[in-house]
Amino acid sequence: MTTFITQRAQQTITINGERYTASEAKISASDGKSLLQKKFYDLYGKDSFYSSLADFLAEWFDDSNTLKVHTSGSTGQPKELWVEKRKMMNSAILTISFLKLHQGDSAMLCMPLQYIAGKMVVVRSLVAGLNLIPIPPCGHPMQNIETPPVFSAMIPMQIFNSLQVPSERKLLMQIQHLIIGGGAIDDALGKALQEFPHAVWSTYGMTETLSHIALRRLNGSDHSDWYTPFDNVSLSLSEENTLIIHAPSVCSELLRTNDIAEFNQHGLFRILGRKDNTINTGGVKVQIEQVEKELKPLLDCPFMITSVPDPKFGERIVLLIEAVHINHEQINESIKKLPPYWRPKQIIRIDTLPLTDTGKPSRAVARQIASNYIDKT
Repeated sequence: MTTFITQRAQQTITINGERYTASEAKISASDGKSLLQKKFYDLYGKDSFYSSLADFLAEWFDDSNTLKVHTSGSTGQPKELWVEKRKMMNSAILTISFLKLHQGDSAMLCMPLQYIAGKMVVVRSLVAGLNLIPIPPCGHPMQNIETPPVFSAMIPMQIFNSLQVPSERKLLMQIQHLIIGGGAIDDALGKALQEFPHAVWSTYGMTETLSHIALRRLNGSDHSDWYTPFDNVSLSLSEENTLIIHAPSVCSELLRTNDIAEFNQHGLFRILGRKDNTINTGGVKVQIEQVEKELKPLLDCPFMITSVPDPKFGERIVLLIEAVHINHEQINESIKKLPPYWRPKQIIRIDTLPLTDTGKPSRAVARQIASNYIDKT
């Protein structure tokens, strides 16, 4: 433990080419703020993204060996977890080693710092000596930079938006190490990434694993549907075919996930959906993600699949659509292409699909919206 504390005290952080020591980032006992907090508060305002970065660094360099993170809340209420800083450094080393990042490489931070994905970009920069480029989280992070970073972690929505703007697309394609997490990557987005000259990776992980514990290549000759776990990660399946993770360097406990998975003969895995996203309708178990994947090329507007209780079938599949007007005839023709038990029994138009702060579908809110609509009709 002493070695870890010493390592942390000796770390420095480079932000936009300017290097700061641990003592500059650590809160002073005399006035309750660090030198970095004072500087960023004055330059950008206390509520700015830069100031939240200074706040996180102050927390990182304090005397506690743990810090608080929040889950995204995609399937329920977000929750708080206390995680070990030492294990966050272990996680950072795994990614740095896998991607072969080097001291001085630039790393773009464009995700909220209250979640593990954003925090881990900072920790990787601390551990590897990367030059951190903070960009306030938004749907178009590439619009705010002139030189592409060497490394970036982004969510699918940011990638999709950037691909629609030629100047942003050009910069995006020049990122040497691009990892994408926080949501599913559909076939259309995966196809758009095929022509990227540098490696693009989809990540698998969660807050409890301190970001990702496996990657899969999305482009090039090595692209795959299967995730490759890091060397120190052991995986197995429960009786319900949900993934069990043993990754002692980042998570002390055996982690039983709700992700339904399967392995191939090489020990690689892919995710079929979440157990809590399974709809039992008429005794047939239907996976929400699989229905959405089949409907994606058939519908030209944003949508989500959810369910409501049903006295006959147990659960009834519902299609939420974000559109000004619904062409019921066209949608019904698309639905007929699905297997009978996969077909939504009801279509509900809403103004905006529910998403979490990290851009994931908010499944719990979607179910509540559908239930409220049914109760009123």
